[in-house]
Amino acid sequence: MSIQTAPTPAPARSRDGSGLSFGRILRSEWIKVTTVPSTVILLGITLVVMVGLSALYAWQLAVSVGFMADASPEMQAQMGGGMDMLREQALMAPASGYIFGQLLIASLAVVLIASEWGTGMIRSTMVAVPTRIPALLAKNLVIALIAFVLGAGAAFISYFLAQPILAAENLEFDLAADGVLRSILNTGTYLAFIAVISMGIGTLLRNTAGGVVTAIGLFFVFPVIIVNLIQGLADWIPDAARFLPTNAGDRMLLIPADEAGQLTALEGGLVMAAWAVALLIISLLVAKRRDV
Repeated sequence: MSIQTAPTPAPARSRDGSGLSFGRILRSEWIKVTTVPSTVILLGITLVVMVGLSALYAWQLAVSVGFMADASPEMQAQMGGGMDMLREQALMAPASGYIFGQLLIASLAVVLIASEWGTGMIRSTMVAVPTRIPALLAKNLVIALIAFVLGAGAAFISYFLAQPILAAENLEFDLAADGVLRSILNTGTYLAFIAVISMGIGTLLRNTAGGVVTAIGLFFVFPVIIVNLIQGLADWIPDAARFLPTNAGDRMLLIPADEAGQLTALEGGLVMAAWAVALLIISLLVAKRRDV
């Protein structure tokens, strides 16, 4: 006579989502982003365009050497100092495609998060991770990592592509030159900050169009309005404008970074980090309290 034994029940998954490790959540978000063909193609196009813009910038500097050679000393002075100015500007060739990169990354970060809220797909994520914060942190980490690799990778490729163009007019420079490697790596860091700020905006607004417009306004339109329209209204306005995200972020990339009355590269990075952390924390708190 055999004795029947009851099967051992499978352990119940924790209702608070604690059964999912952050690593598994991160992997899920990584797969979600990188398996969408349109996203991968868009990132590839962005890389090509950023490198192309850097090559165009280097070519423009090389062409400028001929104009400088034919210009009078007075004209050279008006143009900013002749060859010395061009050699200094050449150091910015690797990072010169970042403006297009930040436009794409800002839009992509908003779309990735806001579209999930808009379509309701976020509900499945929140069912798996009811505490919400780990899932949102994973989303931010994934887009920040992608942005960093895109920015730094494009800048490195641009450096090697620009050297033959610049060498034709003796404007080439070594990777170990003062500030060059910092500027290249900070191109990636800058885009990572842009990604986190933009994802925070998308999380708060939950609307793709509104989020993209807000991000572009913050990064591109608002600084231009301040510089060209209202900076003369009060003495404190130009000083305050230094702390806008893109104005501060530009200081991370410039060579040389030290300029009287402006933020240093480190200070610019800290300001960008403050913007990113502030919007990340606010968006996490709001998302945790709002209905999905």
